[in-house]
Amino acid sequence: MSSPALLPVSSRRLAALSPSSPVSFYPHHRATLRLSEKFILLLILSAFITLCFGAIFFLPDSSKHRRFDLGLQDVLIPHVEQGRPAGRDGNGRDGNAGPQGGGVMVHGGGEEHQHRHREEEEQLRKMIRADHERALEEAKEKLKKSKDQIRAEIQTEKNRVAQDMKKREGKQLPHVPIPKLVGINNGDPGDPDTRQKQEKIKEMMKHAWGNYRQYAWGHNELKPLSRKGHTTNIFGNSQLGATIVDALDTLYIMGLFDEFRDGKEWIEKNLDFSVNAEVSVFEVNIRFIGGLLAAYYLSGEEVFKQKAAQLAEKLLPSFNTPTGIPWAMVNLKSGVGRNWGWASAGSSILSEFGTLHLEFVHLSYLTGDPIYYKKVLHIRQLLQKMDRPNGLYPNYLNPRTGRWGQHHTSVGGLGDSFYEYLLKAWLVSDKTDTEARKMYDDAMQAIEKHLIRKSNTGLTFIGEWKNGHLERKMGHLTCFAGGMFALGADGSPDDKEGHYLQLGAEIAHTCHQSYDRTVLKLGPEAFKFDGGTEAVALRQNEKYYILRPEVIETYWYMWRFTHDPKYRQWGWEAAQAIDKYCRVIGGFSGVKDVYSSSPAYDDVQQSFFLAETLKYLYLLFSSDDLLPLDYWVFNTEAHPLPVLRSMNTTLSGNVAFQ
Repeated sequence: MSSPALLPVSSRRLAALSPSSPVSFYPHHRATLRLSEKFILLLILSAFITLCFGAIFFLPDSSKHRRFDLGLQDVLIPHVEQGRPAGRDGNGRDGNAGPQGGGVMVHGGGEEHQHRHREEEEQLRKMIRADHERALEEAKEKLKKSKDQIRAEIQTEKNRVAQDMKKREGKQLPHVPIPKLVGINNGDPGDPDTRQKQEKIKEMMKHAWGNYRQYAWGHNELKPLSRKGHTTNIFGNSQLGATIVDALDTLYIMGLFDEFRDGKEWIEKNLDFSVNAEVSVFEVNIRFIGGLLAAYYLSGEEVFKQKAAQLAEKLLPSFNTPTGIPWAMVNLKSGVGRNWGWASAGSSILSEFGTLHLEFVHLSYLTGDPIYYKKVLHIRQLLQKMDRPNGLYPNYLNPRTGRWGQHHTSVGGLGDSFYEYLLKAWLVSDKTDTEARKMYDDAMQAIEKHLIRKSNTGLTFIGEWKNGHLERKMGHLTCFAGGMFALGADGSPDDKEGHYLQLGAEIAHTCHQSYDRTVLKLGPEAFKFDGGTEAVALRQNEKYYILRPEVIETYWYMWRFTHDPKYRQWGWEAAQAIDKYCRVIGGFSGVKDVYSSSPAYDDVQQSFFLAETLKYLYLLFSSDDLLPLDYWVFNTEAHPLPVLRSMNTTLSGNVAFQ
């Protein structure tokens, strides 16, 4: 039988638990054996402990040697040594001197030893904290210095820009030849009846201007019922005298020279563009720059050219985008630009960034600075490279990415004047800018194919392309296109001159129907061609008339190219309706419902009423030698700019465009 001590562990455990195991016969013997073993082990352990404690209490003091400090002595002690002067201890005493100046310092009891250790540890903590605080202060100082440097750099750049702008504003503009002014002091229609109508339009202008002069002088627009000033966010809520600038050339053309001089005097003394105002680049360009340039070309007064150049400088920062497509708005003081919040995906608007060309070409001509021409030429070159769905230009373009936004195409709002300026860029260049003409012709071909339709009764209309289908709606703004087709008939490809003139006549007829089918004989903001409804507004928010000029603009162009008397008749009907339903004691106001015999007023006399509506009516009843179209091109706000004869040759003497 094997000894129990030699059994495997598992076997021994089983044997101890089994009553039949041989080990169970010797219980007393095993207990005695275990007690002896434990006693011997206890004695050995006690001796070892006694030896250790003896070493601690009776060995010599080792404080002169480096402490075992949790393994940190090589890290922390050097900081202490570096923090002390050479040859000095932590208390500023000589490290080789004792309390009495002896050679070796003799330590007293254990309490003094422990006290010194605590002092050293406290000194170490203080120095570590001091190091950390010093490092933190250095970091803060560096950060502060960095911020100050950034601020200084920004301020330096601002100062540089301000100085540059100041130099430009104060720079003497070059003398350039003013194109021959034809027919300015003429325009007598000949027959007494037409002359009487012309005089009536002049009287309406005097009523509109006189009330603005009395109740809203210096404000942007007039509230004719409230008899006070009015402004909107397109002018940045600042008093920039928009009506004064917008109306100047109309006053001059009508021979109202006293009123013209009042406007000129206000501009000389009060028109300041260094205001903290966020304005619409498009609106300020067509109304202010266009108005000032036209006033200069008509009168020859240098102040208008200077003011136009100053304002143009303020608009240039709007082009500071990744693509060069300008922002919709810019702050005249800071130069910061942004787009309208409602625009598709932060996009710029086709009719806004595409309606700068005429004014900017003339700015380069007058200032000798090619930057303006280059800005608008870059826009055109970018658009040429882009793919266009169905050959159409969408209304939205992202100025950061250079990609189209929502695929919405319109010849009315959001798109209209872009197409107008393609044609007029060709005209103002004395028909040498063939690139612009081709872009226009290609666009018209796509518009005819995809947007122009006939109603059930044969009315030609221009719809809007939205979400992959044609919306059978036409806006009042779209009615300018009749005049555009007539203006572009000469020079159209494939001998389509007669075709485009006829198309212009059909659009003029449709827009006249939109007037004629209302109670007030004034056209609504938009009208539909759905089912049995034709040329009529259905929604309440489309029934208003705000003194818009587009229909009368088309009447005037059609009169100039055809001399069909119906256009003068239609224009006179519109003038009578405006005088009857929009005239109030304090000026002229828009109406909220052209289908109501007692409409409510909107209490706004728009600046474009004086710049466009009354001007086109006056020209409609004047002879053709007043601003003949062979010599003048009208911007989209009806401000006449002269054709630059042999443009490339004429301009090359002042600026290098290439």
